[in-house]
Amino acid sequence: MVTLAEVAQHAGVSASTVSYVLSGKRSISAGTRQRVEQSIQELGYHPNAGARALASSRSNIIALMVPLRTDMYVPVMMEIAIAVATTARTHGYDVLLLTGEEGPDAVRRVTGSGLADAMILMDVELDDERLPLLRDTDQPSVLIGLPADTSGLTCVDLDFRATGALCVEHLATLGHREIAVIGEAPAVYERHTGFAERTLDGLRSRARELELRVLHRPCEGGYDAMAATLARIFDERPGTSGFVVQNESAVEPLLALLRQQGRAVPEDVSVIAVCPEQVAVQASVRLTSVAIPAPEMGRRAVEQLVAKLDGRETEEVVLLAPELTVRASTGPLSGG
Repeated sequence: MVTLAEVAQHAGVSASTVSYVLSGKRSISAGTRQRVEQSIQELGYHPNAGARALASSRSNIIALMVPLRTDMYVPVMMEIAIAVATTARTHGYDVLLLTGEEGPDAVRRVTGSGLADAMILMDVELDDERLPLLRDTDQPSVLIGLPADTSGLTCVDLDFRATGALCVEHLATLGHREIAVIGEAPAVYERHTGFAERTLDGLRSRARELELRVLHRPCEGGYDAMAATLARIFDERPGTSGFVVQNESAVEPLLALLRQQGRAVPEDVSVIAVCPEQVAVQASVRLTSVAIPAPEMGRRAVEQLVAKLDGRETEEVVLLAPELTVRASTGPLSGG
């Protein structure tokens, strides 16, 4: 393993000069800095992380809290996590992934131990119990998600309220007046998870303005749960002709059940999904959808966090505008 002293000898400078180039603590002439950096590259030198942390009071690590729950669609969570990790690396940070459901205890562990310089939190609830701790600490943090009260916090998210409204507007334009929302698992709403609650709020508000009737039914996903949910919807609202699905595991069961009942998509019923692009285009009917911009959410969260670490001003809330892509699953109401 190449040592700092060997880099200094190769560059023809003192070991302290190499240290100053690495830490940025003192101004070094451009020529000397270039010589040191060239020696570091040629020798393949990597600073010892522990020694670097002691010298700079920085670990160069970002803690990413991703509670992996069975009622959440894990591929989306991991896509965001990968975007966080790759973006962090371009800024010189590594990522410590925390996947347990520890809530405030995980925040205390990170802030109290010096494990990381900053935190990114996912799976944010409207009244998230981790937030008081974040407001009380000097450690920079960013939420991927939006709580009810954003004061004193930095948040990045898809504008889920606008997403719900956009879905309703599209169906209304096609003449649909009776809409059913196939939602996430009941536990997601019981926790008051931000993205699910906000989508529903935006959808219902716009539906009222357009004088549409909306029925919301949470669903565990899977064929049996979807069959029971669909039967209940048509029993309560036989005229339902438009579906908004915010539950990736319910997409294919819904399409299969509609086929079995002789309801053609989109001739008899229209279906919109709020889901990753891959889910929409690989479904048995290519779905009209609002995509979850997971890579963009991860990237923007890291950029906001790095700006805070560098002492630069950041926006309090960054909401990504939803984009609806029309495919084969939506069409005019039959006879409408």
